[in-house]
Amino acid sequence: MTAKSTPVLDPASLLAWQIAMGVDEAIDEAPIDRFTAPSASAAQVQIPPTNTQRTETRGPRPIAAKPVQSIAGGSAETATAAAQQAQTLEELRAALEAFDGGLLKRSAKNLVFSDGIAGSPVMIVGEAPGADEDRMGKPFVGVSGQLLDRMLAAINMSREENVYISNILPWRPLGNRAPDDAVVAMCLPFIRRHIELAAPKVILLFGGVSAKALLETTEGITRMRGKWKALKIGSNDIPAMPIFHPAYLLRQPHLKGLAWRDLLNVKHKMAELSK
Repeated sequence: MTAKSTPVLDPASLLAWQIAMGVDEAIDEAPIDRFTAPSASAAQVQIPPTNTQRTETRGPRPIAAKPVQSIAGGSAETATAAAQQAQTLEELRAALEAFDGGLLKRSAKNLVFSDGIAGSPVMIVGEAPGADEDRMGKPFVGVSGQLLDRMLAAINMSREENVYISNILPWRPLGNRAPDDAVVAMCLPFIRRHIELAAPKVILLFGGVSAKALLETTEGITRMRGKWKALKIGSNDIPAMPIFHPAYLLRQPHLKGLAWRDLLNVKHKMAELSK
């Protein structure tokens, strides 16, 4: 058998074929024969010399493991234990800052603890912080908070003088969504301890979430509003009235008349308690 001979390629034919394939420029300055296999030495990658020689070895960078954080956060039992250890409002705030609030806490910018005058005869408990409250770290500072201030001023009350304000949830829910039962159960021991330490004479529950959670009922806010309930906090029964949330009144302005009646009822109750 004879060895198969290598065909001779005509340069002109090769050039014509490249033109037909769309080749219109040469990439390198000098022509390179791409049909001849490179030598072994030329195929080796040449590493350019450097001025400094590195002695360290490259490899994967070790990363310290972090403890797994719970999405749901601490249990209601853990929250109860942490809340009961607090003997002052400052200690309760510190307990909330140290508590594992899960995704609810990690997705919020700030802890929204309270506003107003601690120890006031009237305490307002809302539902959850909104975007403005999350940014400023205070409850009821947005548009609904402005309406709340006007409502209080109508009965000669204000957060600067005789009203203390907080929420069921101290952190804004992700996406401003309605809090689920598990989140409310986790935060409930803190707000109950918050009320106990603030020791108000009257509590106003703004919105269905706060009214249902603290009064332990499934009854809606429309049926509950304007009716005094006894809220058991520690060894005391505190008069509590569910009221439409200011944010709801902004969406349903025709209900402001009912809210005005409820505020007058609160004013009369305060007058009775001051006798």
